Formats: sequence, structure tokens, C-alpha cells
Amino acid sequence: MFARVRLVSAAIGAALLLASCSQSGGDAVQTASSEPVFHAEGNPERLSDWNLLRVSDGALSLNDRVTAYDLNSSLFTDYAHKLRTVWLPEGQSANYAARETFDFPVGTVISKTFYYPVGDGDLLKEDDRTAERLKDGFVLSDVQLIETRLLIHREEGWVALPYVWNEEQTDAVLKRTGDAQRLRMASGDSAQDFNYIVPNANQCAGCHATNATTKKIEPIGPKARHLNKAFAYRDGAQNQLAAWTTAGLLSGAPDAGEAPRAAVWSDGSASLDERARAYLDINCAHCHNRVGPADTSGLLLEHDAPVAQSLGLCKLPIAAGKGTGGRLYGIVPGKPDESIFHFRMESTDPSIMMPELGRSLAHTEGVALIDQWISEMPGACS
Repeated sequence: MFARVRLVSAAIGAALLLASCSQSGGDAVQTASSEPVFHAEGNPERLSDWNLLRVSDGALSLNDRVTAYDLNSSLFTDYAHKLRTVWLPEGQSANYAARETFDFPVGTVISKTFYYPVGDGDLLKEDDRTAERLKDGFVLSDVQLIETRLLIHREEGWVALPYVWNEEQTDAVLKRTGDAQRLRMASGDSAQDFNYIVPNANQCAGCHATNATTKKIEPIGPKARHLNKAFAYRDGAQNQLAAWTTAGLLSGAPDAGEAPRAAVWSDGSASLDERARAYLDINCAHCHNRVGPADTSGLLLEHDAPVAQSLGLCKLPIAAGKGTGGRLYGIVPGKPDESIFHFRMESTDPSIMMPELGRSLAHTEGVALIDQWISEMPGACS
């Protein structure tokens, strides 16, 4: 990940996962109670108004019954790390679904905090250690918090609100119109400046409204195939589906071995096809699905979409304009450089790149994965 122009000196205490956080005092995101606060209406100005996270003595931790979770493969956002949490009303649980997003009760709040590790004045591009940081202590002097996005399930449906962290890393402020920050990321001996874009509320809805007909906002990540993995909770690693069931957060889930599981896109022990399909599923399928905003393109990129022209194989674009880069087909088997997939994933031009939102940088490793997948495809386009 990359670094930013500001550094915060702070120390940290302990962070909790399924357990409560009982520290008192401190200087930040907290109220007198350690229980989160659900706002059934309105748009609270500060993240601390929800009381999901706590900053005390330079430590970021979770408040009572706020549970951290992770995904097998996650959406690329300029190499940012992500602390994901879920909080449900006491005594209520989400209903399991094998394929779709779990059915969460009204009163649920899902959060995603974007951050980068820091070192020597730069943001660092390194492997994700979010669970480890939570377990050992989320030291704020070691990271730069950028934003926290909330999905709130109210009576009228899900609402998306973006909050941007202040310089002191003590709280985040609502930015419904979005934000842009100039950051600098280091990797090895090189560094790169880039613009980190915090989406506005409408852009949040643009991705999370996965059904073009209903246009209803819903979470994307909390699906069985994404959550079916071990997470390093404070008292040891445990499968998330099992942990959620034990904690009363989820009902109706089968044993983890019977639930679908997406591949980890960077895990070389999984097949290339499984990894590529998992990557496209989490990065592209919220639009490119059977009923999604990009359904008119005829391109279906869900994990279980048929391996056919609808997956991009020798598929002519519908209305890509200059997004084709002069290429004829979405995927040309054996030839990634001649494929529109490669061109749009590698581009950082907002009028060309895919996904359209959520990044200013190309995901070098993701592009390499899809290139390898295309390179090993048999056949040809006539």
C-alpha cells in the first residue's frame, strides 16, 4: 500500500473481535457507552455518533458486539487495506442464503474502514494484516486511516454513508459529496503519487444497487462464498460461518464444508480458473450480473456464469466506445494483449477503466492474473 503526507503519532491498546471493548477515557470515537447506536433516520455528522469503533490511548478497537470479518477475495481499492465489521440488533440474526447476500434484519450496520500501513513517511504496499492488527493491537501510529463507509439497514432499506477520518485519527466526518486525497505509496525502492477518491453517496449506491430494476442498495461482500473462510479471532482462528452462527449473528447456515466457497484470488494452490473467476466475481459482478446495472452489455461475470460468449469469450462489445482500445473482443483466447479485458483493467483513464469506480491505480497483480487466465484459454476467435 502507499503512504500519505501526514503521519500520526499514537500508541495502541487492544482490539476485540467478537468480545466487547471496555476501555474508558481516551480521546476519540466513543461515547459513555460501549454499545453501538443505531440511527433509524437522519445522517449523523460523525462516525463516533454510531459508536461502532473506539479510539483510546492511540488504539483502534471495536465496541460491544461489533464483529470483524474478512472475505476470501476482496474488491481492489488502490491497495487499501480494509477493516470490515458488522453489528446487529441484540437478539436478532441474519438469515443464511447459499448464493445471495444474507438477509440482515433492520437495525444492522455494516462498516468498512480503508487504511494503509505507514513507514518512513510513505504509505506502504504490503500484504494485508488486518486480522493480525486487531488481534495484537491496532496501532494507529502504524497506519493511516482514510475513510469508513457505512451501510445502514433502515425500515426503508439500506442507506450508504461515507465518513472521512480527520488528521488526528480521532474521528471521521460525513462526506456525502465524497472526497479526494493526494497520497504517496512506496513499494521496494520506488514510490508513486496518486489520487485516492472517496465516493460520494450516489456513487456508493451506484455499486451497491446490484439490481437494475429494483435499484435497491444491498451489501455485496456478506455472501456465503465470500465469508466461508477462517478468521483469526482473539481466541483463535475459526470459520466465519461457524463463528457467526455460534455468536447468534447468523441462522440457517450449513456446515462450512457444505457451503459454497470462493477461491482466494492470490492463492496459488487454487486452480487458475477458480482464482480468476473469484477475482471477476468480487470486482465486476456487482454490475455485470443477470439483473445488474450492466446487464445490457451481455457480459456476465458472476462466479457461476456460464463459460460462453457472455463471459467475454470472442464477444463483441455492445457500447464500449474508446473502451475497446481498438480491440475486437472482450477475451481473445491465448491473447490477453488483444483482449478488451486487459485494456480496460490496465487503464487508469476514467472513461476507459474497469471497474469504473473505486480506483485510481491499476491492480498490477490482478491484471497479471487475468492475463494468465486468458493466455491459457484454448481456442481462437474467427
